[in-house]
Amino acid sequence: MRPSWDEYFMLIAKLVSTRSTCNSRPTGAVLVKDRQILATGYNGSMPGAPHCTDQTMPDGSPYCHRRALQVADSDKYNFCRASHAEANAIAQAARHGVAIKGASLYVTLEPCYVCLKLLATAQIDRVYFELGYDSKDADRDRYWRRQAVWEAGFSVYQQLVISPETLANVVPALSEITSRRRLLSV
Repeated sequence: MRPSWDEYFMLIAKLVSTRSTCNSRPTGAVLVKDRQILATGYNGSMPGAPHCTDQTMPDGSPYCHRRALQVADSDKYNFCRASHAEANAIAQAARHGVAIKGASLYVTLEPCYVCLKLLATAQIDRVYFELGYDSKDADRDRYWRRQAVWEAGFSVYQQLVISPETLANVVPALSEITSRRRLLSV
């Protein structure tokens, strides 16, 4: 059973997330147009900066720069070392001169408000996310997210969960050699 195109690109976003250097929420993103991957991105520190995954807290727990500084959630974007996966995918496309207007985004975490604005400005057409963005003020966030999504004008903005059947087919392909001969030679 082959994955649908949407599941295929979300699976790739999940694989991209394994490059993340964020201990809090490893996230991966893939920009696609006409079934062609244009750029990928994961959340992580800017080039040359320290990575949170390379450090631990004094008590041995995973390191988070913002949490180490004891910065409140309300100011988290100003103290987080990582750029978000969506922003990094857009930056990668820009570095290589790849036009992304009208593209689709597959991302493992629903975009934050800042990334929604970036995606709208880049004129991304469709957004598919695996996990909805939760916060401590869910009612307020639901309102501004619904409003921001409407204002952004995406033609599609929806959660996309990979089916159990697709996962059952894909997981063995990741842990086994995939190009072994299936049919006997004649």
